[in-house]
Amino acid sequence: MAKLTSLFVTRLYHAALSEHHGPVDMTELEASCYSIAEDDEAGQAWCEENGYPGYTSYASLSDLPWRFPIFADIVKSLDAHVAAFAEDLQFDLDGGALELEDIWINILPEGGAHGSHLHPHSVISGTLYVAMPEGTSALKLEDPRSARMMAAPVRRKDARAGMTLFHSVQPDIGDVLLWESWLRHEVPMNFSEDDRISISFNYNWDQAGA
Repeated sequence: MAKLTSLFVTRLYHAALSEHHGPVDMTELEASCYSIAEDDEAGQAWCEENGYPGYTSYASLSDLPWRFPIFADIVKSLDAHVAAFAEDLQFDLDGGALELEDIWINILPEGGAHGSHLHPHSVISGTLYVAMPEGTSALKLEDPRSARMMAAPVRRKDARAGMTLFHSVQPDIGDVLLWESWLRHEVPMNFSEDDRISISFNYNWDQAGA
């Protein structure tokens, strides 16, 4: 009898932020994101200069956990989630640790989208979902083999999960998604009249303790 084995699996971690270190007030967090965006003139200028829809603090604020206590609370939870994911991935950290490299706010208005990209020089990337109004866009993940340019036919429309070229995830408010940073992903257009708010982050491998 033939034996089929799945090799080189791509893992996606999906959990509620509150599973580690208790709940965070998402209403307060949403208000904090808007307050930060309103005061961040450098970030607003960067978005305008680069044609970025809505607002991101990616290029302007690198110390959110230091500036705002609620972000420090979030990082404590994220550290635990990332540690759990790293254990599932069976990483040998060799005495080192995965540590937060950067964290930033995304406010995506109606009609806004984030094109396909990945996060180089990081190990694990992810997003915490703060506001996900009805009709807003999901996270769309791309099969990493698609860049190999092989002459294979396309997958059937009814292909099972894990065999499709793209996979979309619709998280709830307060959910965390984690993936390895080499995984290409995008945010399709937001068709909701309300803002889609998320907090994205990267973790790198600190080998100082190794």
